[in-house]
Amino acid sequence: MSAKLALDPRLLDGILDKTIDTVKESKTQIFDISEHSRQEFITLSQELEMVKDQVLDTIARTDVLEAAAREARSRLAEVSKHFQKYSESDIRECYENANHIQIELSIIRQTEKQLREKRDDLERRLLALKDTVSKAELLTSQISVVLTYLSGDLKKLNELVQDAQQKQEFGLQIIEAQEEERKRVSREIHDGPAQLMANVLIRSELIEKIFIERGTDAAHAEIKDLREMVRGALKEVRRIIYDLRPMALDDLGLVPTLRKYLRNVEESQKVNISLQSLGKEMRFPTKMEIALFRLVQESVSNACKHAESDEIQVKLEFTSKFVTLYIKDNGKGFDMKQPQKTNSFGLMGMRERVELLEGTLKINSRPKFGTSVYIQIPIQN
Repeated sequence: MSAKLALDPRLLDGILDKTIDTVKESKTQIFDISEHSRQEFITLSQELEMVKDQVLDTIARTDVLEAAAREARSRLAEVSKHFQKYSESDIRECYENANHIQIELSIIRQTEKQLREKRDDLERRLLALKDTVSKAELLTSQISVVLTYLSGDLKKLNELVQDAQQKQEFGLQIIEAQEEERKRVSREIHDGPAQLMANVLIRSELIEKIFIERGTDAAHAEIKDLREMVRGALKEVRRIIYDLRPMALDDLGLVPTLRKYLRNVEESQKVNISLQSLGKEMRFPTKMEIALFRLVQESVSNACKHAESDEIQVKLEFTSKFVTLYIKDNGKGFDMKQPQKTNSFGLMGMRERVELLEGTLKINSRPKFGTSVYIQIPIQN
């Protein structure tokens, strides 16, 4: 008589508790980001009002100096026309006064220009902060829903899973998925925003030196480049957030979300991507739509990053029994008989997703002839 595997039935509950703690910690971190952004928003708002007042004061001062400059030029013209009527000291005083006013006017105009640019930059930063606060609040709300689900309905999963070995395997899959996702996000942040932020720090330290050595114009050009780098980092962060969970998937469905995603890839990767949907589009359970989206996302990502493609075709076909995905690129391809180290993890993840959906995955590729991915998933009625 074979002995049944003895396994603590509370194992899955322990894993869920750890997951809940992790989600709670993430919620706290997002809340901290929201509060920090809100405080920074208040500080920048106050600074913006102060800069606006300075702009108005500078404009008023400019108007006064422009009037004085006109009067000085008129006086200078009068002296130049009838210089024999004036003493040498009068002529010198007239010239020096006109020159002094002109210098002051040039300085105040430059100051006004700098204040206007600072005002515009503060307004842009405030808009970005407002967007950050809104998104952080939305994420906090969504995480609260997840916590409610984890703490409530998901806790009942232990009652449905009778076999202890199944519970252990399920828990390990959760942990492995979490760790792999963390590694992926960590790599993307390290290679993207973190590198850009490091460059921003270095460039910012050079601005003062450039200002002293090469003047205002060179420093201004450096600041302009610095802003573009920050914009690039912000764009990359938004892309990572979108990759983590496309919000449009719940509201719009699979095909509209894919269209939006592929448009973003076209713009960021400079590739041509066509999307064709055949059959009557339909909605599926959330986990199935997420899996289908991730399969297309991984295939397109491999084509862009590893295959160096400049043209990608994506087709979806809906029937009463199956949904079929077909992704083809014109990249450099690879020899399927040789192990692929660059994207093997991505392909392994795709196979696991397809297996979980009880579907079929076929990949065909040849060097210099591109790669095609065929996926067919049965529709569960």
